[in-house]
Amino acid sequence: MSKKLSKEDLEQDILIEYSSRFMFFYERNKAAVIGGGIGLVLAIGLLIGYFIYSSQQEQEAQVLLGVAEQSMLQGNFERALYGDDEEFTLGFVQIARNYSRTDAGNLANYYAAIAEYELGNYEDALDYIKNYTPPRGILGVAPISMRANILVELGRYEDAALQFERAAGWDENSSTTPYNLFEAAQAYIEAGNTQRALEHLETIITEYPNSQQAGQAERLQGMISG
Repeated sequence: MSKKLSKEDLEQDILIEYSSRFMFFYERNKAAVIGGGIGLVLAIGLLIGYFIYSSQQEQEAQVLLGVAEQSMLQGNFERALYGDDEEFTLGFVQIARNYSRTDAGNLANYYAAIAEYELGNYEDALDYIKNYTPPRGILGVAPISMRANILVELGRYEDAALQFERAAGWDENSSTTPYNLFEAAQAYIEAGNTQRALEHLETIITEYPNSQQAGQAERLQGMISG
């Protein structure tokens, strides 16, 4: 009569079996296993190194960005853009270029667009805002509206209207959505597309009757229709 094996015996037998299989595979494929193991270790090391490097880059960029922001808040847009050689500070342009893979580098593009806009350099402002990736949610609305305003200054009203529409739908709410729809309507009027403008005005009146733009939309609608 055979002895009934316990759960521990079965688990031990399975462990021994798999260990034997691994050792057999290892002996026959030693070079490949060692090579693969080294490759795996190197890959893990590189990955860890990349994350450490990225973190350091982000911290550096954030510090530099804070200095450039102060210049912009003081109204010194040239210094905010290009830094100060005497004080060894960098501006938004260098931060965006040298730290392009960081969040701070991305934000530097947006700030550079604002600075160029304030200086009246609308083409340059458009170049920088194109390189900016807006965040999801309400924080992404203002940068998209900013891009639309730059296009308005360049007389590209149809493109501006499309960007205002994008801003209106980026984070739908009772504040920024009707505002951007109204701005889109005005841009469409400038572009000669009154039908599209009327559609946006009607949306504001019917869907956002309590917004600040509702009264403006009614007046503008009457002017166009009349």
